[in-house]
Amino acid sequence: MAFKLLIFATMMVVTMANRKSSYVPPPYKPGYPAAKYEDVPACAKNNPKPWCLSDPDYPTYDVQKALDQHYQQVLALYKDVKATTSNSVDDLKDLEEETYLCPSSTAYVQPMRAVNVDGKWRVIVNKVESYDYLFTQSARIEECNVEVGSSCPLVSSCYESKCIQKNIFHRFLVFNPYDYYFPFAIENFELPASCGCVVGAFFP
Repeated sequence: MAFKLLIFATMMVVTMANRKSSYVPPPYKPGYPAAKYEDVPACAKNNPKPWCLSDPDYPTYDVQKALDQHYQQVLALYKDVKATTSNSVDDLKDLEEETYLCPSSTAYVQPMRAVNVDGKWRVIVNKVESYDYLFTQSARIEECNVEVGSSCPLVSSCYESKCIQKNIFHRFLVFNPYDYYFPFAIENFELPASCGCVVGAFFP
């Protein structure tokens, strides 16, 4: 009888050990939506502009975790962008009234995603905090309020004229989730800078 009990106890221990070894703990779920890294993000749908000012799928948790891991290196890149980008307007908040030959709209924006000069959507490091430091990046944009190529409304019809959209290159610190060694870089983006007027020949 004692021998049977010993065999039964041994079988129970083996069974429990097998159950324990096959147990898979549930994945850790941060308090943010699961990050999505499609070639074209959801925020770009029905959006004619090559940037997104709001993004429900922004990978806040991933960016914050990477910032915490590489804080000093990223801070050096971030300060370099701030110091050398001539059209950085992070400290500007108010628009000044200006008059142009072609009407336009001016705004200071903080893009969450944008298309770089290579035509690829990138995650911009924006509005994410690490070690009590809030990382933000802004840019001044100015877009024509008239159809590009139309006559300049403030120029006499005696002159040939047309409104043109002028762009400028802006540098942003971006997050690359596929670079596991150092998932940050500085890339160039083309943004609308002004609405110009080109005046041609005079027609008496």
